[in-house]
Amino acid sequence: MIKIKKICCIGAGYVGGPTCSVIAQMCPDIQVTVVDVNSTRINAWNSNRLPIYEPGLQEVVESCRGKNLFFSSDIDAAIREADLVFISVNTPTKTFGMGKGRAADLKYIEACARRIVDASEGYKIVTEKSTVPVRAAESIRRIFDSNTKPNLSLQVLSNPEFLAEGTAVQNLKDPDRVLIGGDETPEGQNAVRALCAVYEHWVPKEKILTTNTWSSELSKLAANAFLAQRISSINSISALCEATGADVEEVAKAIGMDQRIGDKFLKASVGFGGSCFQKDVLNLVYLCEALNLPDVARYWQQVIDMNDYQRRRFSSRIIDCLFNTVTDKKIAILGFAFKKDTGDTRESSSIYISKYLMDEGAKLHIFDPKVPREQIFLDLSHPSISEHDPERVSHLVTVCSDPYEACNRAHALVICTEWDMFKDLDYERIYKTMLKPAFIFDGRRVLDNLHTKLQNIGFQVETIGKKVVTKRFPFTAAADIPKFSLQDPLPSPVQKKPKI
Repeated sequence: MIKIKKICCIGAGYVGGPTCSVIAQMCPDIQVTVVDVNSTRINAWNSNRLPIYEPGLQEVVESCRGKNLFFSSDIDAAIREADLVFISVNTPTKTFGMGKGRAADLKYIEACARRIVDASEGYKIVTEKSTVPVRAAESIRRIFDSNTKPNLSLQVLSNPEFLAEGTAVQNLKDPDRVLIGGDETPEGQNAVRALCAVYEHWVPKEKILTTNTWSSELSKLAANAFLAQRISSINSISALCEATGADVEEVAKAIGMDQRIGDKFLKASVGFGGSCFQKDVLNLVYLCEALNLPDVARYWQQVIDMNDYQRRRFSSRIIDCLFNTVTDKKIAILGFAFKKDTGDTRESSSIYISKYLMDEGAKLHIFDPKVPREQIFLDLSHPSISEHDPERVSHLVTVCSDPYEACNRAHALVICTEWDMFKDLDYERIYKTMLKPAFIFDGRRVLDNLHTKLQNIGFQVETIGKKVVTKRFPFTAAADIPKFSLQDPLPSPVQKKPKI
């Protein structure tokens, strides 16, 4: 069995950076080099301000950077020297062409495969870390086999990540399982054992699961689909709770105590976001359609449809409670990341809610403790969000440096991310500065223990999956907000009439 002494990871993003930093810390005898074509990102990894926020990551990086952990833009050199190459590049959903809006775009995976075969000599293990469609490893292998060179032997493995942003370091150091898929040939199994030996530095053997390549790839898609399904399921119940007077938190606790169900991922909210859930479910839908399984495809599409419905329903509720108009009204958006303890905004529900409110002419004042101003404007200036009118964003959106500034003279505050700090705000101070009646829309159920206090202060509180007050303005989901997705093909720009 080959012993892995040097690892190269292509891609210094949310997967490659944390994964290889923890490997370097746990395996001091292995040299780990993370490479990326983005030199700005590499410079950030080599600085005191990392390009991504993840609790505990800074300490991990600083403990081994410059010792056995390196960040570089010299991709070919790192590939040549490595015994093991991780592919951790982005696999976004296609926005045009066949499979647009559902299929994964594998152009970066293919580019990595071609670069690896060009730069490599001798024996190497190439491992896909990115979330990829089933049989992507076979595509990589075909590229390798079609560009073979003397004295070159490349083995392809699948080793999907199961990280949750915000707890990635903890997930890496104490994983539920490590999944490794490889060919069922002697050469393939040797490669699998070599990668197992790396993880066995700190992961118990019973937690390392080996399968064939295709089972490994499908397991990743299925895992994220099941998690997304649970969120959409409890969100569907939240709508029913609001209509009947039940409390979705109480319902979730009751069903979660059933050991057959469990209590994980039963938190109702404005919907799931992040880079994986929507992308992987859509990928699964496309896979089922391609394999002529339309009923299965429709089943999983409903997970996405329910998530879209929850966002539109919450936005409609804001508009209807504010007397059916938000035009020129200041609304404070607290939280822009897709979840707490991360600065990642990909597919964040805040983006969608902001778009729906901007469509109605609302003036948004946004605060998030970890998302930089530039990222917020970049997300909201996407053509699908800004309706090809970036000036609309600069006119309607203000990014604030603290939550009190965002709430000053606002008609409503909307909590879109479950940051713990939002539980400890001085709401009496906020109420005094807001226009009356003052509304709180809690899209993450972070203020559950404060409802009585907030009502006594004078707030009208609206939350997910629960009727909070008896004396309240009537709410009926009358606003008709159309379905929308960042994965939809871009509409044609509207030609503006020249000013006379």
